[in-house]
Amino acid sequence: MIAPARFWREVGDGLLLRVRLTPRGGRDAVEGVELLAGGEAVLKVRVRAAPEKGLANAALEKLIAARLGVSKSSVSVVVGSSTRAKTLKVLGEPARLIECAEGLPKAKA
Repeated sequence: MIAPARFWREVGDGLLLRVRLTPRGGRDAVEGVELLAGGEAVLKVRVRAAPEKGLANAALEKLIAARLGVSKSSVSVVVGSSTRAKTLKVLGEPARLIECAEGLPKAKA
């Protein structure tokens, strides 16, 4: 059996998550994992917020924080603040975050 591609990477103080964000998506939801043309796995996420004045990024951070059970201040967009492809940094104990991250694509809104 082939292991699923990972959209996350462990770092010393938490995780980095690769995300493809759809702003103005009609609802706030994690929609699963997608493989990009280059073979990179990303977590597909949509938010209701518009991509203006950082509103969509803030909504993304809030959604991911809630799903991972961490404070909103523990999640931040570190790459791609003005593009759909983003990297989020989530601060916390990596082993616990990995367990939660593995469940993100399967969780219901």
